[in-house]
Amino acid sequence: MDVLHNLAFGFSHALTLENLMYCAIGCMVGTLVGLLPGLGPLATISLLLPLTYSIPTTGALIMLAGIYYGAQYGDSVSAITMKIPHASSIVACIDGYQMTLKGQTGLALFTAGVSSFIGGTVAIVVLAWLAPSLGEIAFLFGPADYCSLMLLGFLCVSFVTTGNLLNGLAMCLIGVLFGQVGTDVNSGVERFTFDQPFLAEGVGLVSVALGCFGIAEIAKNLDIGNERTPFNGKINLIPTWSEFKRILPSALRGSAIGSFLGILPGGGPVIAQFAAYALDKKVSKYRHEIGTGVIEGVAGQAAADEAASRTSFIPLMSIGIPENPVMALMMGAFIIKGIQPGPNMIAGHPDLFWGLVASMWIGNCFLLVLNVPLVRYWLSVFKIPYNVLFPSILFFCCIGTYSVNNNIDDIFVTALFGLCGYVFMRLDMDPSPLMLGFILGPMLEENFRRAMLISRGKFDVFVQRPISATLLGLIAVFIVWQVAAFVWRARRQPSAAKTDGIAPAGAVAAASRVSPELP
Repeated sequence: MDVLHNLAFGFSHALTLENLMYCAIGCMVGTLVGLLPGLGPLATISLLLPLTYSIPTTGALIMLAGIYYGAQYGDSVSAITMKIPHASSIVACIDGYQMTLKGQTGLALFTAGVSSFIGGTVAIVVLAWLAPSLGEIAFLFGPADYCSLMLLGFLCVSFVTTGNLLNGLAMCLIGVLFGQVGTDVNSGVERFTFDQPFLAEGVGLVSVALGCFGIAEIAKNLDIGNERTPFNGKINLIPTWSEFKRILPSALRGSAIGSFLGILPGGGPVIAQFAAYALDKKVSKYRHEIGTGVIEGVAGQAAADEAASRTSFIPLMSIGIPENPVMALMMGAFIIKGIQPGPNMIAGHPDLFWGLVASMWIGNCFLLVLNVPLVRYWLSVFKIPYNVLFPSILFFCCIGTYSVNNNIDDIFVTALFGLCGYVFMRLDMDPSPLMLGFILGPMLEENFRRAMLISRGKFDVFVQRPISATLLGLIAVFIVWQVAAFVWRARRQPSAAKTDGIAPAGAVAAASRVSPELP
């Protein structure tokens, strides 16, 4: 009952005309930011942060929060229709864009919008009920636990990739190598910079994402002389009942995963979408179709993305720890307004905390309207023929890349990754695992070093801690499961009977279906 009373108290503040206006502005700006290639909530909030000085405290924070979770809604639109992702919509490119190629743009967008609404709603419930105590879970994870969690993330490559297992692991390791470029945070030594000053801070995530997905896809379309427009402007947003029923299970699974991973420092929407997609590829009824353009491939990751963006506020407001760069900016906004995020925030500023929580659900409703029935108006720009549209996309990619650090060298890095992405696509190697390795690689290195420093170089720290030992046990179980499944499937295939030294056509066909890689 206390939670219901607190929510009612929060809605009494969030439903004022002024706060509703700031919430609507934040959601609209976030959706627009999500649609534009390369422009993300980090750059937008950075630009708008000075404006918070002249805006009331609750209204300013509601607006900035709306930009953040609104961008999670909008970024899936460009990923689905044009295969131009942000960091948190990389997985949406896999099945979402395949659905666009099948002429199911409306179904993909409806699935992403409704799943995001479900994920946001579940996460808000988690935030309201468990925020006072759930943030303490983060204190239970030590460096060894995070290191094991990252290794489990690498294992997800075998589930996420749409190619064969070896290609997926190879792409993941390439991503890890790219993540090592820059200055070592411990020794200060520059690694793999080739005496280029602009590489001292490492390779930007925006450059890798836009290059390997956006520019590479444009180059591929131009190379094959395809004059089509991937999205033709026709949208049928009303799915059948059977299609709608397929959305709910994946969306609920993704909501649970995103709500949990959003709490952990270093988790957030990017890792949550990969984890949700990996889970669907193992437990979904349609798991064998995921990767070819199906509803489940869009629903789970969209829900996880949105859920993680909401629950990422829990460690910030409960223990004062920002789990990602956007939350660090939000922490700056709190401090600008004279509020210190942490354990005393809920008791000291209940109107702000519960008003912000209530505004998230109001923003969720705004975004559902903006991104489902009104999405056809947002997408009117994509009706332009492809041979006219692609220069504009390249322009926005360059602007978005440049706006991150105001460095023109980042544009050349993006172009280089565009070339790499094009080569990968021509070789039928999915770049999604590369992004996973690029994101998790530096985190794995950092936590491994901390674990070794704390344990004085003893590796048994990874099995002495219960959480780490459990995660490593899951890794071992998954590996054994994969090997056992491969052997079982291989034995089920009928042996090719030999007749006069020549195998019958049926036996040859059956044998050809035995995959050389793990399932």
